[in-house]
Amino acid sequence: MSVMEIRKAGDPVLKKIAAPVEKIDRKIKQLLDEMAETMYAADGVGLAAPQVGVSLQLVVIDVGEGIIELINPKIVACEGCEIATEGCLSVPGMFGEVERYAAVTVEAQNRAGKMFRISGSGLLARALQHETDHLKGILFIELAKTIHKG
Repeated sequence: MSVMEIRKAGDPVLKKIAAPVEKIDRKIKQLLDEMAETMYAADGVGLAAPQVGVSLQLVVIDVGEGIIELINPKIVACEGCEIATEGCLSVPGMFGEVERYAAVTVEAQNRAGKMFRISGSGLLARALQHETDHLKGILFIELAKTIHKG
């Protein structure tokens, strides 16, 4: 495994809509492992495949409760609203106030191909939304009500 290069704002891959993963094979599982290693090395709480130059619907998240791997994630339920500060590994040194749903449920596949649902509020809900935005070519700075350097 190896730490991958994190693409920065301005890289065209970050603006593309990511393709669904058609087949979960050894390469996809290795990519998930390398994404997690990269996220941890960068002290992040989430990373989407486009951030490492791969335009596929893959996300890894760890908000302190262990790794969550999401393949082809879709938000299927949401409620409430809250504004909080966000940052992004692809936009280093910048932070912004972003309005998000307070709680979400996401449906995705795990590395074995099995569908599952995960629900979260607080930081987990924010990370789920932030990372799935990456799969749609959206960066948090496009949604932020205010932006400041950290």
